[in-house]
Amino acid sequence: MANPELRLATSHDLDALVALENHTFSEDRISRRSFRRFLEMPRDRLIVALTDGAIAGYCLVLMNAATRLARIYSIAVSPAARGQGIGEQLVRRAEQEAVGADRIVMRLEVREDNHGAINLYRRLGYRQFGTYRDYYEDHGNALRFERRILFYAPSQKFLPVPYYPQTTEFSCGPAALIMAMAAVDEQQPLTTLDELKIWREATTIFMLAGHGGCGPHGLALAAWNRGFHASAYISKEGALFKDTVRNDDKKRVLELVHEGFIHDIGQTDIQLHHDPLTLDAMENALKEGKIPLILISTWQLNRSRVPHWVTVCAIDDRFVYLHDPEIDTDAGETVADKQYLPIDRRVFEKMSRYGGSQPLQAAVIVGPKK
Repeated sequence: MANPELRLATSHDLDALVALENHTFSEDRISRRSFRRFLEMPRDRLIVALTDGAIAGYCLVLMNAATRLARIYSIAVSPAARGQGIGEQLVRRAEQEAVGADRIVMRLEVREDNHGAINLYRRLGYRQFGTYRDYYEDHGNALRFERRILFYAPSQKFLPVPYYPQTTEFSCGPAALIMAMAAVDEQQPLTTLDELKIWREATTIFMLAGHGGCGPHGLALAAWNRGFHASAYISKEGALFKDTVRNDDKKRVLELVHEGFIHDIGQTDIQLHHDPLTLDAMENALKEGKIPLILISTWQLNRSRVPHWVTVCAIDDRFVYLHDPEIDTDAGETVADKQYLPIDRRVFEKMSRYGGSQPLQAAVIVGPKK
């Protein structure tokens, strides 16, 4: 049989959609009234597949107005048309429509006993990230899947940035710096040994719980000590992250480490700015062949408020593109999930502030070797 015709549904398809829904599902059916509302909603997409001029399947995609998420709300293929790849073609068309609407991630729910659909989604690159208990009318559970669908198209305006994942839970800063240095110098090693050496040089000793993280002063010094031009933009003066520890002795250690960083920076040509790095300045740095590292709050990514370093690779009028060195393999993440990750510019501006009423904004810009 020839490939089905895929197109957006119109109001003339309403009767056929309702008939397909009633023929395909015995529970959790979309009503005629709901189909009509979805057809009239310009933000959402209702895609139909036609064989021999008749509707053999549909896919309903909802576009979240407040985020860059899209969601396959419902997908159906007529029993007589199954086994012809129509479901896969509907999913791929749904992804195309979502990308055209600037959506970054596609999500969906599927019954945990629908093994055929689960196998299809996994084959198409979807990964499970959660479960809804008692989701369906018959109290069945739903598995939640998602896939990143929007990817960065390489641009001649910006340097390509190689990806390097952090190998410890506390070395995001060194990993981000290694990526920046490797972008401006092809001879820069991308090794665990270099990652740990940088952490030893740049760590603040204490931060939150466990091993200390790296601050902008230490990372800028680590870059300069390896022969790179470096500058730092820090919205606050004084020792950083003191509020993350309660012990007075630990606070004093943070202050001493900071004093040491400031002394050492004074012996270099590192430019230290006590102002936030703007998006315009970040874009200009990228166009000049420099690579910014940005300290972010991960709340927008994973609902955690841990300070975290990422490498900025590119920027356009919609997104800031990041290399995030942290890969959560337990959650099914891969290297592909963390390269050139597109973040809405408005969301990025929120992410790049760490803390409460007087948030810290910190960045390090790495330039070519001296």
